Amino acid sequence: MSLEVRGPEDLDRALMTIASERPDALWVHLTANPFRPRLVEFAAKNRLPTVAQASSWPQAGALMSFGPDLADLYGRSATYVAKILGGVKAADLPVEQPTKFELVINLKTAKALGLTMPPSLLQRADQVIK
Repeated sequence: MSLEVRGPEDLDRALMTIASERPDALWVHLTANPFRPRLVEFAAKNRLPTVAQASSWPQAGALMSFGPDLADLYGRSATYVAKILGGVKAADLPVEQPTKFELVINLKTAKALGLTMPPSLLQRADQVIK
């Protein structure tokens, strides 16, 4: 099921739908960041494993995240700014894709949900929140 949320009213409807449908898990898009506190609280209350794209989500209580390393992307964007300020036309710069990804797992949340994370997954994680 996919639900689009553009504002607080949409979020209320989406949360009611999720609560009534009882999915096995919740995946949130990076654009849901403004709603992170409310979604993490909702997921905890409804014992709903939540996966996101940014490490800020498991740091806030979601189960895990896997996505581009945003700090790396921000750092790489500085080279673009320097080139543009040096006179290179932005249109002449190549489009880059993320090359560094990070996996963050929140073991406190896993325990609260009654989930056991496989050791092989924990070994691959860039960060494990205990």
